[in-house]
This record gives sequence, C-alpha cells and structure tokens, in this order.
Amino acid sequence: MADPIALDPKRTALVLIDLQQGIASMPLAPRSGEEVVEIAKALAARFRAAGAPVILVHVGWAPDGADRPPRNVDRPSPVPPGGLPPEWMELVPGLAQDGDIRIHKRQWGAFTGTDLDLQLRRRGISTLVLAGIATNFGVESTARHAWELGYDLVIAEDATTSRAADLHDFAIANILPQIARIRRSDALAL
Repeated sequence: MADPIALDPKRTALVLIDLQQGIASMPLAPRSGEEVVEIAKALAARFRAAGAPVILVHVGWAPDGADRPPRNVDRPSPVPPGGLPPEWMELVPGLAQDGDIRIHKRQWGAFTGTDLDLQLRRRGISTLVLAGIATNFGVESTARHAWELGYDLVIAEDATTSRAADLHDFAIANILPQIARIRRSDALAL
C-alpha cells in the first residue's frame, strides 16, 4: 500500500457499509465479516475520538419486499423462503455509538434515495473514508456515486471484503484506484 494519509477530522467522515448481522455472517473473502467488523470498530473509535462523523449504512426492505430493487435480472440475490429474519438488517452488536449517523438504504449504493449527501454537506464534509461489505457491491457503488458528487475518497482496504476474494481483489486493483486512494486503516491519521 501507499504512503499514509493525514485527514482533517473536520472535513472527513467514516462511512461503514452494511456491517449488519445478515451480511457480516455470510461466507466472505479475503477476510471474514468478523475480521472486517473488528477493524471497522477500531477505525470508528479513532474517528469518534477525533470528532469526525461516523456514518453507519445498512440495507433492508419492507417485509413484503415492495421497496426492493427490480429483480428482473439474470442473477437475482436469493431471498430465503418466508423472507429475511428480523435481525438480518440490524447492525452488528457493539458497532453503533451515540452520535453516529444511521442511513437506511434499499439498494447497493448509500446515496440514492437517502439523505446521506445532505448529512455530509451540512457538516462540511469533503472527504469520505469508506469500508464495509461488500467491496464490489455496496462499497464500490457508494464510492462511484460519491466520486460523481465530488467527494475525495479513501478506501480502508483491510476493512472491506466480499463474497469471494477475486471479486474484492478486482475492485481494489482495477476500479477503486481510479476514483479513490486505497490504504490500510492504520495508514489513516486524524
């Protein structure tokens, strides 16, 4: 990885994507959900201590699924018979703290249909540190939209993972470096 980055806590927010019970417990690679959650918790504690916003994004839908994205695709995400269990979209225990901003999304990216951009701009945020699950779905989709909106981006690579290592690796090596700086979480100074 490249050189450390000094971040201004008054202009930087940590955005954690889909660190929720139903997603963090899935089989993931190159690191487990548990590994990503532990690194994300430590990163969030550093941001809070520096006075920088921590934004917790989670995905979920109405019980009848009426607000899900269209499923007329070649490979729809599976939904178990009877729907998702109630705890599926709950954040992993111990992640959320008082003062964190919560965003409920209904698709891969965290901007469309949410007030994330408003929450960031009203706080004067110009740089986002992104992490979470999955690197090539929610993290990448959010990063692409944030870049289009003019945010500077940093991806905390060791706090991301995906359904398979090759999916994670492709996004980290080929897509995200064109719109963000890729660093390990310990290379971020606040």
